[in-house]
Amino acid sequence: MSNQVPLPSGRAPALRVVPMPSNTNQHGLIFGGWLMAQMDIACFTRAVERTKGLVATVAVNNIVFKAPIHVGDIVNIYVEIVRVGNTSLTLSLEVYSERPFDNMKTYHIASGEMVFVAIDENQRPRPIPPEA
Repeated sequence: MSNQVPLPSGRAPALRVVPMPSNTNQHGLIFGGWLMAQMDIACFTRAVERTKGLVATVAVNNIVFKAPIHVGDIVNIYVEIVRVGNTSLTLSLEVYSERPFDNMKTYHIASGEMVFVAIDENQRPRPIPPEA
């Protein structure tokens, strides 16, 4: 596989997860919808930390799948906040996969952006507090 790369240094993933056989598609590889759900969870946790409360996903932008994920891979999702508005924030994400069955080689799997809006208890947009 040509996209073998190291994991990002000096950064911790927002989420690490191992896909199981029940997450496969008809080709025996991990279903793209499963990966998108994991990306949403990873971004959600960062958005909640930054906004200090509830958030909702409002957009998924520029998701590019670069390589397949295999059952048993260790999937690492890195998230970075790239823009904070009054009620919304944009997060950039990068997905890497470590292959235990292939000498722990690491591959860049996907990238993209997600947009979240901070919401109150009535699911209405609320202001994002300034960073502490």
